[in-house]
Amino acid sequence: MSTFDKRQEGFEKKFALDEEQKFKAEARRNRLLGLWAAEQLGITGDAATAYAKDVVAADFEEAGDADVLRKVAADFAAKNVSVTEQAIRAKMNELIAVAAAEVKAGK
Repeated sequence: MSTFDKRQEGFEKKFALDEEQKFKAEARRNRLLGLWAAEQLGITGDAATAYAKDVVAADFEEAGDADVLRKVAADFAAKNVSVTEQAIRAKMNELIAVAAAEVKAGK
């Protein structure tokens, strides 16, 4: 194997690892967002955990964050919880940093 091939293989492995960590961080962010949203909705205990899982599952509907944002915003609207989409987006941005740090720390 040439030096170029070794270098290319190294880049491919790093890319795969980065993508895996990104996926894990986004899933963790969505779980944390679900727990936060459950609290805003007055959901506690096992029901809050189940709601957080629903938020994580919502992310598989389409690429990007729009599906998660749409789910949480719709749930807030259905329960007359006054939280704007901008506030939800800000919380998502806050939680992605927390989630990424947790993933890197191996939590």
